[in-house]
Amino acid sequence: MHALARLGEGRDLTMRSFPLLEVERLTKHFPVRAGVIPRTVGRVHAVDDVSFTLRRGETIGLVGESGCGKSTVGKTLLRLYDATSGTVKFEGKDVSEMNRAQVRELRKHIQIIFQDPFESLNARHTIGKILAEPFVIQKMGTAAERAQWVGELLNRVGLDVSASNRFPHEFSGGQRQRIGIARAIALSPKLIVCDEAVSALDVSVQSQVVNLLLSLQQEMSLALMFIAHDLAVVKHVSDRIAVMYLGEIVEMRDGEDIYRSPRHPYTKALISAIPVADPRNKSQRTILEGDVPSPINPPSGCRFHTRCQFATPKCSKYRPELEELPDGGLVKCLRWNEIN
Repeated sequence: MHALARLGEGRDLTMRSFPLLEVERLTKHFPVRAGVIPRTVGRVHAVDDVSFTLRRGETIGLVGESGCGKSTVGKTLLRLYDATSGTVKFEGKDVSEMNRAQVRELRKHIQIIFQDPFESLNARHTIGKILAEPFVIQKMGTAAERAQWVGELLNRVGLDVSASNRFPHEFSGGQRQRIGIARAIALSPKLIVCDEAVSALDVSVQSQVVNLLLSLQQEMSLALMFIAHDLAVVKHVSDRIAVMYLGEIVEMRDGEDIYRSPRHPYTKALISAIPVADPRNKSQRTILEGDVPSPINPPSGCRFHTRCQFATPKCSKYRPELEELPDGGLVKCLRWNEIN
């Protein structure tokens, strides 16, 4: 029986309270090499000490400025990057300790939708071949069965079966992203990492793609990690939201709570920058001064203190830990209780 026919089978929604994914103190550094004979002269601190859990059927939004480490977190979960330290456990199994065969099995359950639908599809392959590839890699079905499954996938994402004979350049950006989504759900995964999945699309198309993802999530009991820089989109789709700055999670709370009463100064600045359609709304915007420090040499203490209007000398000396809030959320700020 093909995977599409098994959608939802064995997915007990009462299990949602149990973690599907457990990330603990995840760190990923990239070496910086220089010289005629390349040698390591530094390290890019892409992700530092990131921890969170993701339950079955839940959506976590991961937001922050470009270069803050969002995509690196997502790709490390799939072992597209090997972690420098820390652990990633999927259904209780440590991803970093998996061998090649086990990683192949893992890819059945965790998939990714990339940002650019123009680059993520092989221009030389037909859509049918692209969508059949997951089944070929996993050695599932005959050629005839795979062709049937491809047609089912196309229908599921709102495209005609005839699309299987065409090439990626014949489709619009939104249609290509639908094809990317079809490829991601082909093996009935339990978790999909959406790496800026709608940021390259026109605003008019973004809502269609987001609604498709939410529909598939409900139908398949999918967990989603929704990586984006558009906070309005993240608010619409996320159960919980994690805010990243310079490789660290600085605040993580329920979606409504974080928009209604942000606790971290960086989160406050991000929320204040969301455009408001009502011209009568004269809410004060928080303007961040200066540039994001280099991830090769991040600041001592709190990494946000160089741009924070509430910073004091102790903020440059002491590195804060994630502290639990009364509402159950987490914040990484030495003065959060004083400035709110």
